[in-house]
Amino acid sequence: MLTGITPSGVPHLGNYAGAIRPAIAASRQAGVESFYFLADYHALINSSDPGRVQRSTLEIAAAWLAAGLDTDKVYFYRQSDIPEVLELTWLLACTTGKGLLNRAHAYKAALERNAAAGADPDAGVSVGLFMYPVLMAADILLFKADSVPVGRDQLQHIEMARDMAARFNHRYGEHLVLPQAAIDESVATLPGLDGRKMSKSYDNGIPLFAPSAELKKLIFSIVTDSRAPGEPKDTEGPALFRLYQAFAGPDESARMRAAFAAGVAWGEAKQALFERIEATVAPMRGRYLALMADPARIELRLHEGAVKARAIAGPFLDELRRAAGLRKLSG
Repeated sequence: MLTGITPSGVPHLGNYAGAIRPAIAASRQAGVESFYFLADYHALINSSDPGRVQRSTLEIAAAWLAAGLDTDKVYFYRQSDIPEVLELTWLLACTTGKGLLNRAHAYKAALERNAAAGADPDAGVSVGLFMYPVLMAADILLFKADSVPVGRDQLQHIEMARDMAARFNHRYGEHLVLPQAAIDESVATLPGLDGRKMSKSYDNGIPLFAPSAELKKLIFSIVTDSRAPGEPKDTEGPALFRLYQAFAGPDESARMRAAFAAGVAWGEAKQALFERIEATVAPMRGRYLALMADPARIELRLHEGAVKARAIAGPFLDELRRAAGLRKLSG
């Protein structure tokens, strides 16, 4: 199983509930070999601030470690520490049809924005954006990943990786494993402060490790409707209940559902939400702050992970090089 995390900002509650928590739980399953990497090459596609890329890489690595990722039992590494990824990207690029990349959602969206603005079709479109699916395929195929947990918006990239692997195998023999997308419908997609999906692009997130006072202030700013205390409240729509449910057990969620039906005041519900999230986050916050204060400790973990990962990637890339004809002349 393989999961990439793009360092594109401060991790928020949605990142934890939707990606970090389920991935760490999966890594503890018997018989599963787990690869988790910080996709810093991917971050360069949308970020022109080197300092932000470095800072976000530190923050996200610290978040995963603080949440309980055991790097002795998984492969945890930085993408840019694995040069074999880029070499495989080129090998795949030479067997991948341009027409396949023309259909990528991100590229098509950029073309549509330019058309709407009356601009040149490729204005502002970098080769990095166009080649993004090939780099993602290399991340996956280099480690023979069987299962890649993704949201539905990323499903196309797994299908494209399968297509690229099949084309390579057709030309050079059966070397690459065709991955399967693992879509878990039960994984939480959390609403943000304004009720839309919690996202950095919407600027509506709640930082995962915000100080307790800031966390409370943000939770109390969540948009609610005008129903007064005593009026029954719906649990299907409001962000408040969905956030609570993501951090509470079944019994706690049932009690909160009953409280909504009985007309709990919004202020009381927000206080309960704050206490529930704080109980989950507080122990991790201490570990996170300690890790952030000691970047060398994180760097060591990533270096160790890269050494383990390259022990797999190096020999496999040599196999692929030979298959493609990049061989010693005396062989």
